[in-house]
Amino acid sequence: MSKGLKYTGFSLFITCIAAMGGLLFGFNTSIISGALLFLAKDFELTTFQEELIVSTLLLGALFGALMGGVIADKIGRKKTLFLTLFLFFIGVFILAQASGFHALLLGRLISGLAVGIVSMAAPLYIAEMAPAEHRGALVSFNQLAITLGILMAYVVSYTFASEGAWRAMFAFGYILIGAQFVGLFFVPETPSWLFSHNKKEVAEHVLHKIRHAQAEKHLVDLGKHEDVPTKKDWKELLKTDMRKPFLIGIGVAVLQSVTGINTVIYYAPNIFQAAGFDTAHTALLATVLVGIVNVAVTIVSLWLIDRIGRKPLLIAGLIGMALSLVLLGVAFLGSGEAAGLISLVALQLYVAFFAVSLGPVAWVLIAEVYPLGIRGRAMGIATFANWASNYIVALTFLSLIREWGVVGTFWLYALICFFGLWFVIKLVPETKGKTFEQIQNYWKK
Repeated sequence: MSKGLKYTGFSLFITCIAAMGGLLFGFNTSIISGALLFLAKDFELTTFQEELIVSTLLLGALFGALMGGVIADKIGRKKTLFLTLFLFFIGVFILAQASGFHALLLGRLISGLAVGIVSMAAPLYIAEMAPAEHRGALVSFNQLAITLGILMAYVVSYTFASEGAWRAMFAFGYILIGAQFVGLFFVPETPSWLFSHNKKEVAEHVLHKIRHAQAEKHLVDLGKHEDVPTKKDWKELLKTDMRKPFLIGIGVAVLQSVTGINTVIYYAPNIFQAAGFDTAHTALLATVLVGIVNVAVTIVSLWLIDRIGRKPLLIAGLIGMALSLVLLGVAFLGSGEAAGLISLVALQLYVAFFAVSLGPVAWVLIAEVYPLGIRGRAMGIATFANWASNYIVALTFLSLIREWGVVGTFWLYALICFFGLWFVIKLVPETKGKTFEQIQNYWKK
């Protein structure tokens, strides 16, 4: 840690509480991968209905992300996190009690609203609480929480698989909702938002709690360099010095989805069954291994992101993802145990390269590149773009496999990874260790 700016244990505590939003994000998006194996049988779902159940959450997330930015700028980051818990609770309740296809769609839609809002609000909250030199690692805590939520969903699915208890799979979400609900009573609003809403004394008090040194300096910097959200409107996003960061944020957010990661998260058991893992149990067990790799490598990324930087991680990760997808396609050209083993290894490599690059870095970048005056709204649009592309990928994955085959589908995602590599090398700047002020000065130059 820097001698000039120490970070307190309290600040780590509030980071973990905020990142529980990521835990709910990961769990609610991924629990469907296990439950779907049993929902399809119990409700005699068609392939299109399965795709709808998976993708309806993403449709809700689209609107949640778009609304979330405005909400976070209006009522504050903390109250926005409370709002997501209310929506998560309603969504889980409907899903756990569902008696038909339409109830499942409604529950997934409401859960999606919560996921869309929290996917923007949690990294935004953490970014505004973190010092520049540790912002990458601390914002990446949210991505770690997402991967833990995904792994938790896989483990819960595997645990209840023998009984086919898909209602219990959904209901496990109550525990996570309750934990964050209690924790949020012990965390403050962000100093940036408080200062911008003329609550300087409260902002100063929060700064002294989360930072041992330079609290006054940071408060002065807020007054000198940060914009006031209540005085900004959507037109700010179209200003000349904002166009490039606005497009880069959207581009990175879209890349995170269209490179295919969500096909693995949502359809991993189906992929493994297609690769030769015959029973639901063995397919779910292989999926748990994917979740473990995702968590383990994300932990490594926390250590790397503020040392190596954002851009090098993106470049290395996209190359690795592309090659892993090519190998995965090759595996499906064969058959038998060897093909199944190669597909398992290729899928694990793909997830590992994603977890060290696009997984954490995308959320860090979109939390860094915008000024406070439009940060919530700009992040909301970038997150909306993320979920829009996520929705398209999830809705079309099974159909692509039916039309192009598994090999063609994964090779298409590999091609997109190579395009993403060009985009990162050409346009994305390095933001490692830079303050919000320095990043904004970079765009102005």
